[in-house]
Amino acid sequence: MSKIKTPHVFTSESVAEGHPDKVCDQISDAVLDACLAQDPSSRVACECLATTDLIVMSGEITTRANLNYEQIARGVVRDIGYTSADIGFSADTCKVFVCLHGQSPDISQGVTPDAEINKEQGAGDQGMMFGYACDSTRELMPAPILYAHKIVQRLAELRHRDPKTYWFLRPDAKSQVSIRFEEGQPVRLNTVVVSHQHDPEMKERQLRKLVVDVVHEVVPARLLNKDVVYYINPTGRFVIGGPHGDTGLTGRKIIVDTYGGVGTHGGGAFSGKDPSKVDRSAAYMCRYLAKNIVAAGLARKCEVQVAYAIGVAKPLSLNVDTFGTAKIPEERLQSIIQNSGLFDLRPAAIIDYLGLRSPSRNGWSYRNTAAYGHFGRADFPWEKTDKVTALRKEAKLKG
Repeated sequence: MSKIKTPHVFTSESVAEGHPDKVCDQISDAVLDACLAQDPSSRVACECLATTDLIVMSGEITTRANLNYEQIARGVVRDIGYTSADIGFSADTCKVFVCLHGQSPDISQGVTPDAEINKEQGAGDQGMMFGYACDSTRELMPAPILYAHKIVQRLAELRHRDPKTYWFLRPDAKSQVSIRFEEGQPVRLNTVVVSHQHDPEMKERQLRKLVVDVVHEVVPARLLNKDVVYYINPTGRFVIGGPHGDTGLTGRKIIVDTYGGVGTHGGGAFSGKDPSKVDRSAAYMCRYLAKNIVAAGLARKCEVQVAYAIGVAKPLSLNVDTFGTAKIPEERLQSIIQNSGLFDLRPAAIIDYLGLRSPSRNGWSYRNTAAYGHFGRADFPWEKTDKVTALRKEAKLKG
């Protein structure tokens, strides 16, 4: 792989909680949270579609939980702020179709432990998963996606907190951030794009001033400059939005959910999947591994890949790529992960170590992951850096 690149500009986008795809992600993950709260062994694969005044929930759920799925969906939509029928999508008036059934027994037998035949829990599917970290930001996330998230998240916070002042903001929004990098580090904010759904009576200058104020609040001063270019609602109007303006689907924002195009993606979506699905749990574990390696000072950038076969507990492969920034050979880093005893990449061990079946006990929820990114926020257990000292000891680094 190449070493640190020459000066360049990199761009990432984010979308707000009211974006139609994110509405669906949040419904799917709210269902998962509700299932796990009553039955931590629930098997959940919940998909959602949302369009003009319609929600369709489908997928496979095997659980002892007693749930009202329609009520869960309406609650999510109401929390986001779709409460008025005159914008084409409302929690109170939309139709909700629930088309859910149990998990296939062919899948279940591959991921259900069986003490009688000495069989441990296997992976819920085949595939490869990636995790990434870099030292570009305090959160060890790529700067463009981090600040793209922060912009739309802050705008949503203001809309919820002070609806009288920000009466002109509606739930749907997108952001895009372009940052110049030199010697692998962010040095200057180049361009900000924000498209925000709004009341038809809003004046463009109201949104422009608000966006500029938010950017100055959430982006570090060292990156700001007088030459930043802003594109605010570049089409000139964004009144029709949300599921009324664009049909939403669960799992369609996988780059927004991860690293904004930095690094590699295995292709699997996260939302609506219980942690027996390694698409989700192993991707979280790979982020944990990569973040701890960077936090330990063993590399400035790190990408970890694992691969699984359905029904098989042990990963088929592990790869560590530091893009030429490691302080020790990558083979040594890989050996530490595999052989030091610090990490266990079997699905059941990942689930147990990260507490993925009992999020509510630890103050987080899957629904919270479903908007503004699954990585880079300290609330989530895969963001902890508790292996730094042990990794440095294994690597024989002083200090």
